[in-house]
Amino acid sequence: MPANNAVRRSLAAMAALPLLTLAACGYGSQAKDDDTAEVAAGAEKTDGLDSVRIGYFGNLTHATALVGRQQGTFQKELGATKAEYATFNAGPSEIEALNSGSIDIGWIGPSPAINGWTKSNGKSLRIIGGSASGGVKLVVNPKKVTSLKDVKGKKIATPQLGNTQDVAFLNWIADQGWKVDAQSGKGDVTVVRSDNKVTPDAFKAGSVDGAWVPEPTASKLVAEGGKVLLDEATLWPGKKFVITNIIVRQSFLEEHPKAVEAVLKASVETNKWIAANPEKAKAAANKQLEADSGKALPAKVLDPAWESIQITDDPLAATLNTEAEHAVKAGLLEKPDLKGIYDLTLLNKVLKAEGEKTVDDAGLGTG
Repeated sequence: MPANNAVRRSLAAMAALPLLTLAACGYGSQAKDDDTAEVAAGAEKTDGLDSVRIGYFGNLTHATALVGRQQGTFQKELGATKAEYATFNAGPSEIEALNSGSIDIGWIGPSPAINGWTKSNGKSLRIIGGSASGGVKLVVNPKKVTSLKDVKGKKIATPQLGNTQDVAFLNWIADQGWKVDAQSGKGDVTVVRSDNKVTPDAFKAGSVDGAWVPEPTASKLVAEGGKVLLDEATLWPGKKFVITNIIVRQSFLEEHPKAVEAVLKASVETNKWIAANPEKAKAAANKQLEADSGKALPAKVLDPAWESIQITDDPLAATLNTEAEHAVKAGLLEKPDLKGIYDLTLLNKVLKAEGEKTVDDAGLGTG
């Protein structure tokens, strides 16, 4: 089984570099003023707030946020409280934005959520919902790598030192009986930390032989002639593992529970709409990606990427704990105490009201 992700020397290195790099360009790309869906006539502010600031990444594993924004679902549930948005390229910058109050709620991967929790001694955030499972693959150059055993001795890219996919790949390497220094990436396999935006070019140029990456990067590599050697979902029980969670700043949760509940209600409604309208949802997600980045995904990338992601309200809490254990095993994290990282009270309230099955925190909740 693979995985993803207090603080020891390695964690400090892994967290500090992305923060320093991204500080110069701010926390994220802010939404345009005319982007927000229109407020319904007679709508009232939620919890008396002028706005709720929502963060997410511009990739398909954050489909709930993409579709919910594009469809105006968050704005609908927030009433006259304006839904404002910021997009991010890396987890550490989103955690920094949450801690500083630049955003209130965010869609994020498990490793940065774990790191944010442990670095703050459990005081900065809580995971309040799930969003997506799967969508991570090992894609290789079929001319250089024809089997899993051929990965030994090759250069394989991951998005960032200590990020969710990096930890998963390091754990998989260890399961093969191979040795790699987690910090340097050197060993029986050379792990190359490469931003998802540049990995397809590196793959095309031959400077890496493959990559363990999320969608849509994986499908971009396939479009460049790559072959899927392993789908990470096959390594997990039931083929499910958390790839995206919803987090909130603890102070915001305490002070504005109605606003948090409104966002969660919009998330549940969006996920239900995605399940009922997969083709329309895929188009909506791609339209928002185009609005955020200036470029839509071509069908040859969008279609397979979309198929490999499972949208879910369930945070799959047990898999988050396993991912943390894998980070510890890789030497990137001291054994964390994750008790209290989840507060699923409002999500389960929403699910119950919608007639949906409630979800479990695997013993890591606040209660």
